[in-house]
Amino acid sequence: MDSPTTPMISRRDALIVGAATAAAVSASNATPASAQPAPASPAAASAAGGFRTKLSLNVNGTARALDVDTRTTLLDALREHLQLTGTKKGCDHGQCGACTVIVDGRRINSCLTLAVMHEGAQVTTIEGLGTPQNMHPMQAAFVRHDGYQCGYCTPGQICSAVAVIDEVRRGIPSHVSADLTARPILSAEELRERMSGNICRCGAYSNIVEAITEVAGSKA
Repeated sequence: MDSPTTPMISRRDALIVGAATAAAVSASNATPASAQPAPASPAAASAAGGFRTKLSLNVNGTARALDVDTRTTLLDALREHLQLTGTKKGCDHGQCGACTVIVDGRRINSCLTLAVMHEGAQVTTIEGLGTPQNMHPMQAAFVRHDGYQCGYCTPGQICSAVAVIDEVRRGIPSHVSADLTARPILSAEELRERMSGNICRCGAYSNIVEAITEVAGSKA
């Protein structure tokens, strides 16, 4: 008995039919675009006040109240909101150290932390260490030993150096400390390791070490 003849369809036609069917099904299930709310952009939400918050900081011994976008870094809060431009914006990635400030006794890269994370914190910037008329001992030592050239990294270098001496005095070891249970010795090796996060593109490193050594009261 002869079997009924089956109509043949090409592979190309099959793909076309399949794609058309899928598109039809998708269109029937889709919600009209006009019925879908447009997502609010971060900029629009910020402008509407959706991402703002009030913040209190003690900066250089003075209580400061801020109203900032929650995404504002501590660096931008200091520079743009409080006009404390001594702290520099260098790489904005925590790699150069130009933005170093002291927060609650510890040095940090202010470009890597949000201002809202430091509610009530004690923040010290280069302006809080000293003034041209009344310099901090570390500032004066940098001047005497020519620990800067262009000066851009200098505020971060000085804040970091002040914190380094405090770290050593408190017995906090570094990567190169030979004995983690003994008080670190303020050697040139220790200073270079602890200051390695502060880059001086002018190359004044040896003078910086001399300045820190003088203030620390030891020879490195």
